[in-house]
Amino acid sequence: MGTLYLVATPIGNLEDISARALRILAQASLIAAEDTRHTGKLLEYFQIRTPLTSYHEHNKLVKLDRILTALEQGDVALVSDAGTPVLNDPGLELVREVLDSGYTVSPIPGPSAPLAALVASGLATDAFLYLGYLPRKTSERQKLLARIQDLTYTLIFLEAPHRLLAALQDLESVLGDRQISIARELTKLHEEIYRGPISQARAHFSEQTPRGEFTLVLAGHSPELPIWSEQKISKEIRAGLTRGETGKQLASELAGQSGWPRRRIYEMILTAKGMTGDR
Repeated sequence: MGTLYLVATPIGNLEDISARALRILAQASLIAAEDTRHTGKLLEYFQIRTPLTSYHEHNKLVKLDRILTALEQGDVALVSDAGTPVLNDPGLELVREVLDSGYTVSPIPGPSAPLAALVASGLATDAFLYLGYLPRKTSERQKLLARIQDLTYTLIFLEAPHRLLAALQDLESVLGDRQISIARELTKLHEEIYRGPISQARAHFSEQTPRGEFTLVLAGHSPELPIWSEQKISKEIRAGLTRGETGKQLASELAGQSGWPRRRIYEMILTAKGMTGDR
């Protein structure tokens, strides 16, 4: 009996695929792909000749029998267009059917946009909640945000470029002007990770046409915290400047953590840099 392998594939940079993933893709008797043309380019690049079959949202039920038959003969690999399959991609029904039929399901871990965005966000990683794509409609989006506004976990969402600004508007109006990290085109040539309060993120992305798929990492609800001492603020300013952060970025980050006004922190940063007006 074969094994169904859930193989993570690159979200951008092809060098991110693991040696084990390449071996499984080459040795499998069949690869079930969300888009055979997209996966075909990946296989061609690595000179892998394993047969392909499509497995996507519109045929996922009718393809179950073919994949189960293939598992009788050998291993099958499931891949999505990019990243870890089954996360916001077709595959859940297949995994359940394969398990119910007595076959083994084995993950081949690798690239994942939500986790990549989280660890690079600068926000808490000890407890987080991944919620996939935000609802398309404003009313539904606001209802979801209202339900989770008191959660202290770091929140992770996906969003399409044409809905980014509307989503940021609702995030700010419902959850407040929290710290957010917005990642786009991760591991690709034009990778960008914007960090700061939601209000400044809205202003930043309003100055351009949002492009690419976005991953939003948002600070969880924080109960009222003690205001930092001036000594602690000064220490964190020095540390941030040593890391190479800009004055605006550092002021925004510390304002959200310390309870101090952003303008006052920015003045302290200018003083620490020995500057008077360079913004």
